[in-house]
Amino acid sequence: MLNALFVLGLVLAPPPPPTDVATLSWMSGRWAGSQDGMESEEVWTSAKGGSLLGIHRDIQGGRTVSYEFFRIEVVPEGLTYFASPQGRPATPFRAIENSKSRAVFENKKHDFPTRILYWLGEDGKLHARIEGTLRGQPASEEWSWSREP
Repeated sequence: MLNALFVLGLVLAPPPPPTDVATLSWMSGRWAGSQDGMESEEVWTSAKGGSLLGIHRDIQGGRTVSYEFFRIEVVPEGLTYFASPQGRPATPFRAIENSKSRAVFENKKHDFPTRILYWLGEDGKLHARIEGTLRGQPASEEWSWSREP
């Protein structure tokens, strides 16, 4: 009986997310948008050489006020998103979901954010959201960008 339950658990357990960086090709490109007077842009390279590289920049009043470097690659633990805000050392976030137009990365040990989500909307826009807890309260921030030529 215990063996049957174990096998049933294996059958019903969701499959792990795909680990090929090429499955994130929908993120590639130059994306830009603005919200509340803040311009932002995000650029992702093509998925080549086992990695996807990205940069993000926020501009307000004609000046860069924030930037971040990204890298997505497969490491022994699986598909991983490395974030380097303001040029700081990279923080890893492991893929917990990866479909043809949505990816979710998580690091429960990180202060904020603990989750990073990307998805391609039906409107063709790239969306990103960070989630976690700040000062004991749920917190999030979201961006939406249109593809630039």
